[in-house]
Amino acid sequence: MSKRIFVAGHKGMVGSALVRQLSKDPNNEIVTRTRAELDLSNQQGVAELFANEKIDEVYLGAAKVGGIHANNTYPAEFIYDNLMVECNVVHQAWQHGVQKLLFLGSSCIYPRLAKQPIVESELMQGSLEPTN
Repeated sequence: MSKRIFVAGHKGMVGSALVRQLSKDPNNEIVTRTRAELDLSNQQGVAELFANEKIDEVYLGAAKVGGIHANNTYPAEFIYDNLMVECNVVHQAWQHGVQKLLFLGSSCIYPRLAKQPIVESELMQGSLEPTN
C-alpha cells in the first residue's frame, strides 16, 4: 500500500537526504513544494495543500535560516516565521488525520568560545552562542 509523504524543506541538507532515503521505497509517493510554490507560513495555502494531497506522513524540516549575523539582526522575524510554518504544518497534519509527523528542529549547541576545531566533549560546556 502506498504512502503519500510530504517532506517540508526538501531542498535543505536534511530534507534532501530524507527524500533520497524515502524514495528508495517504491510504495512511497513523495510530495514536495518549493518556497516559490507554497509559503508554509501562509495558513490558507498549507490548508489547501493538505486538503488536496491526502498526506499520510509529514517530515517537517523547513525553516527560515540565516547565520550569526542574520539571527542577531532579525531575531523576532526568524522566530515568528518559523513558528508560523511549524504551527500551520502541525495543525493541518492533525486536522487531516496524518498518521505520522516527524518535526525536526535544530540549534547551535556549541559554546561561543570553544577551542577550534571543536571536539564533541566541548558541546554544552560553556555559554552558548547568544544569537541562537
